[in-house]
Amino acid sequence: MTAKKAFDRVQRVCLLGATGSVGTSTLDVIALHPDRYEVFALTAEHRVLELAALCLRWKPRFAVVASVLQAKALATELAGAGLRTEVLYGAKALCEMAAHPEVDSVMAAIVGAAGLPPCIAAARAGKRLMLANKEALVVGGRLFMQAVQDGGALLLPIDSEHSAIFQCLPEDRNTWAARIDHIVLTASGGPFRSRDPATLHSVTPDQACAHPNWVMGRKISVDSATMMNKALEVIEARWLFDLAPEQIRVVLHPQSIIHSMVVCRDNSVLAQLGTPDMKVPISVGLAWPDRVASGAAALDFLTTQPLTFEPTDGQRFPGLGLAFAALRGPEGSTTVLNAANEVGVAAFLTGRLRFTDIHRVNAESVAALVPSPADAASLDDLLALDGRARTLAQSLARELAR
Repeated sequence: MTAKKAFDRVQRVCLLGATGSVGTSTLDVIALHPDRYEVFALTAEHRVLELAALCLRWKPRFAVVASVLQAKALATELAGAGLRTEVLYGAKALCEMAAHPEVDSVMAAIVGAAGLPPCIAAARAGKRLMLANKEALVVGGRLFMQAVQDGGALLLPIDSEHSAIFQCLPEDRNTWAARIDHIVLTASGGPFRSRDPATLHSVTPDQACAHPNWVMGRKISVDSATMMNKALEVIEARWLFDLAPEQIRVVLHPQSIIHSMVVCRDNSVLAQLGTPDMKVPISVGLAWPDRVASGAAALDFLTTQPLTFEPTDGQRFPGLGLAFAALRGPEGSTTVLNAANEVGVAAFLTGRLRFTDIHRVNAESVAALVPSPADAASLDDLLALDGRARTLAQSLARELAR
């Protein structure tokens, strides 16, 4: 993660997950700096019409979608507009774009474990890798960090919390261990921070997605409501900053102004503050070690509300403890936890599972599927473990839905 010199030419950017909230915010930042960035490739899973509109605006060299039928539809749409963007499809094409020799920077904003293979491809190819896909580390962990080291990639965290920690640390990663006593990840508490836990069983998807501070996709919004988003960030922080679980703490900070903190060995506390807008960590990732305009509103200390802090509630947010337990378990346990959570959240969003049963699916999956060393030996092994965990979680979700 040691900072490299800023580019002395236009950066060619591959944007994985262009139609999501991070993807569109990334394009907003790029639009402010046409002399610094060029959109080389855009990808999306299902939102073909939205991707087509982005292609018409940005005219990338390549566009990638999930299936051959989507590719044909997108190619027809773009050809009708006279655009020469080459349309590809499938997981292999994602990896090819992430590692393309003409790509300088990769924004990894695909949601879920599907983002791991292209992230590893970008890491092995030595790209500037802006990581908004926390599952790459939750699932990949050691293997992903090894790929970053082997490829000489510049790994830049985009989650606001991890970007905050990164911004508080020196550029020389070798000095981090001697400086850090522990880190404090802040959490807003989501929409149910003060709701009676006994009533959470009746929560609807729309209620869970109504985050008080951040505008996010539905999956990550539900994760914020259950606090599994913070649980996954704990796992991500362990790998990003090479910390023991005991060096990672979480505190509720409802205003989302302090994005996280580093507590040094001398008990000095370093914090990064700003308005809750993803364009700030995105601009840091795009320009580091430079600083460029992000388009986010400035923080006004004279009008901002008082900053408050609260302890986390294990009854309301049991997933946080589950993440720490998975970190201390056999390698691959966090892979199982992530897979189960993706299944549980999907079932909740489609009305097949109660909000409170997401945690039951997660906890029972982790208890039932204990990985062996062979399950985490390679990327293929981890993806196979992910598949088994999903099958188990789907079975558990069906049982709970009856």
